Amino acid sequence: MREYAVSGRTGVDGLTGRELAEGEVYYAVLFEEGESLVRREYAAEGWLGPPERYFCYWKALVPVKAAKKKVWVDNEVLMNLFVRLAESAEEVKQHFRFVLGLMLMRKRLLKYEETQMEEGQEWWIMRSSGEETLHRVWNPRLAEEQIVMVSEELSMILHGETGMENEDL
Repeated sequence: MREYAVSGRTGVDGLTGRELAEGEVYYAVLFEEGESLVRREYAAEGWLGPPERYFCYWKALVPVKAAKKKVWVDNEVLMNLFVRLAESAEEVKQHFRFVLGLMLMRKRLLKYEETQMEEGQEWWIMRSSGEETLHRVWNPRLAEEQIVMVSEELSMILHGETGMENEDL
């Protein structure tokens, strides 16, 4: 199997040199050049079909840069939520707790210590940064799609974009 280095998005129309605008429809075309696949983009308005010697092409949309939202909760609130979720027996809340634990590890507020198996269940032992406090977190073995979905839901809650109140967690 042959591996290629693929160039990234240019954001420039390959015919006119004009910068493609946010939200604009364009066609991305890959051309094989030596050991690389070179990407060029073409505005939909001038598209007459793929150029000669193309490798593949697809229709796409220039991403819209959204203003980065600030999380309305601080690290202490996140840790408190993580601790409170440990008390719940509801599976969905344990999914939230697991993903929140991953987020807290990324923020270096929790540190993974070890894995323990108990009755076929995997438990992660995590330590609060700078403390001796250990947390036992059930690993529900979520698929990547489930982690993304729970992360998005958790982000919506943390940004206050849902009707769910903190007390519901």
